[in-house]
Amino acid sequence: MRRRATSCSLRAALVALVALIALLAPARTASAAFDVNDTSWEGCSEFLEIARAELGVARVHPVAVLDWSQIGPEDGILVLHPTQSLDADETTSFMKAGGRLAIVDDFGRGDDTLRRFQIERIPTPTRPLAALRNRPALAIAEPVADTVGGHSIGRHPVVSHVDRLVTNHATGLRHPNLSPVLRIRALSEPDVIVAVAGQVGKGRLFAMGDPSALMNMMLRYPGNRAFASGLTRYLVDEDGAQPHRGRLYIVANRFDEESSFGGETSLRKDFDAQLKALATAVEDARRDGLPGGALLALAALAGLALAIWTARASARPYRGPLPRYARPTPLVAQGGAAGRFAVLAAPSSPRGLAFLELKSALFEALSVRFGLETNPPQEVVARLVAREGALDERALSAFKEVLGTMYRVEASVVAGKPANVSRPALLHAAGVVRSVLAACGADGRKPPRGPHPGAPSAPLAAALEARPSPAEAKPATPPSDKGAR
Repeated sequence: MRRRATSCSLRAALVALVALIALLAPARTASAAFDVNDTSWEGCSEFLEIARAELGVARVHPVAVLDWSQIGPEDGILVLHPTQSLDADETTSFMKAGGRLAIVDDFGRGDDTLRRFQIERIPTPTRPLAALRNRPALAIAEPVADTVGGHSIGRHPVVSHVDRLVTNHATGLRHPNLSPVLRIRALSEPDVIVAVAGQVGKGRLFAMGDPSALMNMMLRYPGNRAFASGLTRYLVDEDGAQPHRGRLYIVANRFDEESSFGGETSLRKDFDAQLKALATAVEDARRDGLPGGALLALAALAGLALAIWTARASARPYRGPLPRYARPTPLVAQGGAAGRFAVLAAPSSPRGLAFLELKSALFEALSVRFGLETNPPQEVVARLVAREGALDERALSAFKEVLGTMYRVEASVVAGKPANVSRPALLHAAGVVRSVLAACGADGRKPPRGPHPGAPSAPLAAALEARPSPAEAKPATPPSDKGAR
């Protein structure tokens, strides 16, 4: 039976292991929105084709890892709906050297980068002047003519061929100094800017609050396609009289960053990057929960651990229990002095029991020595010790204090509330009792009084009650013979 149980447990462990391997095997993941490899209505595969048609296939690089050491100042970076913040130092160094960065995001983590450049998000108008199908969420954005010194100098290069752009649940952007590029005109409320651009060092920063404008479904509108072409050319080609021939890097949603711009790195920067990645992973898990694959892997690991534990437990040999009649009697269950000592010495026993045992030994020794009754009153014991024991005032006071404590502990135990007796107090009481018994000759060195040791002797108790103590005894005054004289 034991071999059969072990075989079944091992079979279950093997099944759990196969399930774990199947769960951890690479699987095809579904494309997220704005993915340039997604050909569905919410993907950006058509935008990738537009960029390649404008720049050439060799100059367009959709990547999942942004390697800053491979990026030069003549290159451009397009970030679509990032789900994590970009490296602040690298983006700033890149633009100051001449690079161009475009962040197209509405409700992602692009605002972390925008806030560093004092760009804040604001809501779009609730009553736009023009909207697709009269829906405010599909408001129509128009190009804004750039002005310098109060004179119009034309549109921004990104929207030079755009007349109208259809937005889709966009967010507005506000900055005091950056040039507005696209705006949504409104009725009975202020207009809202949805795209801005400005210079950072030698480079440029472009921000737009609607990545949905570049989705496959939205690129069927001419203005949106013209905007996609203009944004692609602006990021790597056009720069006034000085054309760029750089490469365009496209990242979307979740991506990683590594190395450093210009190839300069340090141990501290690598450590900060690891901390940032860990903090981002923890924040993502707190906000969105663990991925489904991770949950399944944890469940499989738990099942595998359970199967291994079952196999080990079922294969473990156990000793047969002894019958009750063959078991040795525990010391606590034994009678006599051994059992009593085991009870008193047990760690779980309260010290009050040892205190009562000390009281019982004191009274029993005094009763045997002086022939008292079985449980003499406290006053009788105190007077007996005061007369028979050669104790000074300090020792007698200590004995009376210990005797009173014994009676208080006994009363607490009888009431079901054991008193809290400390170890020093118990040791002090034991020392006082030993000294009293030695002083009274009740420590077993002197024979007991009376013909029947241990028998109750009422006359002696009565005599002790009536006999005055040495302190009360006074010398008798001789009779006066004054009258006789």
